[in-house]
Amino acid sequence: MNTITALQQRKSVRSFQDKHVDTETINAILSAASCAPSGANTQPWQVAVVSGETKKSIQTKIENNFRQGQHGNADYQYYPKSWHNPYKIRRIQCGRLMYNTLDIGRQDKQRRLDQWAANYRAFDAPVMLLFFLDKILFPGSFLDYGMFLQSIMLAAIDKGLATCPQASLSEYPEIIKSALGYPDDTILVGGMALGYEDKGARVNRYRTPRENISSFTRYFS
Repeated sequence: MNTITALQQRKSVRSFQDKHVDTETINAILSAASCAPSGANTQPWQVAVVSGETKKSIQTKIENNFRQGQHGNADYQYYPKSWHNPYKIRRIQCGRLMYNTLDIGRQDKQRRLDQWAANYRAFDAPVMLLFFLDKILFPGSFLDYGMFLQSIMLAAIDKGLATCPQASLSEYPEIIKSALGYPDDTILVGGMALGYEDKGARVNRYRTPRENISSFTRYFS
């Protein structure tokens, strides 16, 4: 598969098969992704590969907190406090596509809650990747991290695996750091679901649209 095809085929998958992903495959993906560029070759990424009983324990604690209305305290603010167009309409459209695909109406608050709670289980994927960054580093390292995460997702496609990058998994850093032994002077950047796509699942049928390049590109000569 060439790179452009992989970029076009990548999608956020929200339902996975109950199928083991072996360590050798995960290591091959991470090894390939580690070739991603970073400023001054700092390679700021720190990755926790979480599965099995450890994953169950972490996701149960987080989901329980969420369902009890105990909001997490993320290490950094991912989204703006006030939304403006065109970002506001894109965000609304993204949620609408998913809920319409699942036939979840606006008034069906319980099903909406249940669907959001699935975020904290990494959509029941067999593997949850969690990404950390030293607090001494500055925003440039977030740019480096973005290239690393995209590289993971493309390498996963090459191995026949699916992914879903998740900002939601950064919302409860205290629970995750305590469970995994990461120090307070790290930033929990986010997470990623990793596994084999359940291609029969309805939630995996929709695709979010992309803007035409004319809307974000200017040529100068």
